[in-house]
Amino acid sequence: MSRVLIVGAGLTGSLCACLLRRELQNKVHIVVWDKAKGSGGRMSTSRPPDSSSHSADLGAQYITATAAYAQSHHSVYSELMAAGVLQPLDGLVEGLRQRDGSTDYMTPLGMSSVVKHFLSESADLFFERHVTGLYRRGASWEVQRKAGDSEMFDAVVLTMPVPQILQLQGDVGHMLSVEQKQQLDGVVYSSRFALALFFPPDVVFSFPWAARYVTNNRSICYIAADSRKRNADGPGRGPSLVVHTSVPFGVEHLEKDKEDVQPIILQELHKLLPDLPQPISIKCQKWRYSQVLTSVPDCPGHMTIHDRPLLVCGGDSFVHSNFDGCVESALSVLSVLKASL
Repeated sequence: MSRVLIVGAGLTGSLCACLLRRELQNKVHIVVWDKAKGSGGRMSTSRPPDSSSHSADLGAQYITATAAYAQSHHSVYSELMAAGVLQPLDGLVEGLRQRDGSTDYMTPLGMSSVVKHFLSESADLFFERHVTGLYRRGASWEVQRKAGDSEMFDAVVLTMPVPQILQLQGDVGHMLSVEQKQQLDGVVYSSRFALALFFPPDVVFSFPWAARYVTNNRSICYIAADSRKRNADGPGRGPSLVVHTSVPFGVEHLEKDKEDVQPIILQELHKLLPDLPQPISIKCQKWRYSQVLTSVPDCPGHMTIHDRPLLVCGGDSFVHSNFDGCVESALSVLSVLKASL
């Protein structure tokens, strides 16, 4: 039985693990590692430390399916809809540019529920496993962790952001061709901060929208009444508000501690929503790698660094930065794994 390691418990990694299990069943032993304390990656759902009744999406906010992707990825969308993980987004989103034939979906249980759905049947999942190096050992890979120990695998899939792939110690850098190195160096990400404000159960927002795109503000580009957007308001549940900063703001403050940036965002927020009540808890997230602005050109959704033992990279950096880009990449990586294994 081949041991396959998938690094990264975001959408690409979780879907790839799920599909690999379904395709090869008991022929492979699938392991997923993530350096974070929970799954989701940029589709994470956060809770304050002092409450189980609050939650907020600090990364991806909703999923937009074009008519073409709704057809080509029909099985993925229909599965998530049937499981109750996805529902049509029917709340008012001010400033949303409508695209012909596109459908917007929200996640009633939060964005991380999409990733958890695929992980629930797919793999042995381990958190706080930070990969620092890969070393070829004959027909296997020795994968080293920050904790100092290592494990052996027959194939490795890397789905973390490209800069983190390039930082890996060991044999990865030597195996990249000149062209591959240039392509990876050319991947560009946006950076931003996100803020979640959690309120007492008796708070009712006075504005009518579920989300709003903000124009003419250098600091804030998007605000969402997150619980309203997900139809999650209910008895005993306090509402939550999510704020995303603009990319220029993210770049300007990227190297600062988020504790120092949070008051600046709150000050700008209160200019936009002066009647906002006092929250009971606030969480700030720095997204160094938010969205892919420039992906690897003309890429099929993956990059194979080494054939045997297999080392392949996937994620939205190798296609385009949205939900369907990650699905496309997972399907692409799956085809490479099946051919190799």
